[in-house]
Amino acid sequence: MVRGLEKIRKILEKQKYAIVGGHSGVQICRWTKNSLNNKGGCWKEKFYGIKSHRCCQMSPALMWCENSCLHCWRPIEMNLGDKLPIVDEPIEIIEGIIKAREKLLEGYKGNPVVSGKKYQEAIEPTLFTFSLSGEPTIYPRLGEMIKELRKRKIITFLVTNGLNPEAIEKLEREDGLPTQITVSCNAPNERLFKIWHRSSKKNAWYRFNETLGLIKKLKDKTRRVIRLTLVKSGKEGKFNEITNIEEENVREYARLIKKAEPNFVHVKGFKSLGFSRERMGYDKQPFDYEVRRFAEKLVGELNDGWKILAEEKRSCVVLLGKSKRGMRIRKP
Repeated sequence: MVRGLEKIRKILEKQKYAIVGGHSGVQICRWTKNSLNNKGGCWKEKFYGIKSHRCCQMSPALMWCENSCLHCWRPIEMNLGDKLPIVDEPIEIIEGIIKAREKLLEGYKGNPVVSGKKYQEAIEPTLFTFSLSGEPTIYPRLGEMIKELRKRKIITFLVTNGLNPEAIEKLEREDGLPTQITVSCNAPNERLFKIWHRSSKKNAWYRFNETLGLIKKLKDKTRRVIRLTLVKSGKEGKFNEITNIEEENVREYARLIKKAEPNFVHVKGFKSLGFSRERMGYDKQPFDYEVRRFAEKLVGELNDGWKILAEEKRSCVVLLGKSKRGMRIRKP
């Protein structure tokens, strides 16, 4: 166990994280729990056809990230930097994550609401989502891990802050691109980017834009997504005036999206959850109709065939794209 991670183990385990090896971790998503309890799956199931109860939300760099984003509901206050002190073997991480996740799900085995068939499916994940905490591209053997998961017929979703374009280039060289790569695009301009992300990299905005250019070049090689997390201005808290949902932001976001030319765009509303509650209150959360209105304006600015393909009001998320063709995910 890495010394820094050992210090915060108790805090993470209290929040139902399972730590695997020296730098990885897994947690059971709310939507996995809901699916097992027959209360519905997440918006990714509705949009893409993936099964929420078989989704493994994990991280190979649990507490390592270049950014300290204001809206992040993960424990960024305990960030351990942007370089892993050790590097665990990809297969060991995969096996450890699956075992740890099964242990976290043990309580559902005897639950009369959960069918035995569904529980058995749940402990055999078909999707690894690299989005739990930290920045997954910091893990230098990510491509090897993705290739191993592909061999096991497991879908992979990579969510990245876009600050390591060389890591994405490496994934392409190694034939280690995920099923879908999502770049978080929370700030529409350099001024907001610096305030919002509080990055440890001085050239973060430049590197982020370099990644957007790479995403464009990955056309037909992987599914590419740009994700916006919208936050409105509030009346309470240190960051009450910070917002990315103003009229001028529509045009700025459109320019960034055009630079990347993704397959899809996720327009999501911020939720004041977890550690983010200490930075941004509930009044910073946009309502579903406000997210929809912003998405409609963005479609008008993008033009060129862009439209709203789907919407999930419960999660305040709208999916943009040019066609529903290719929305459903197929196994590797």
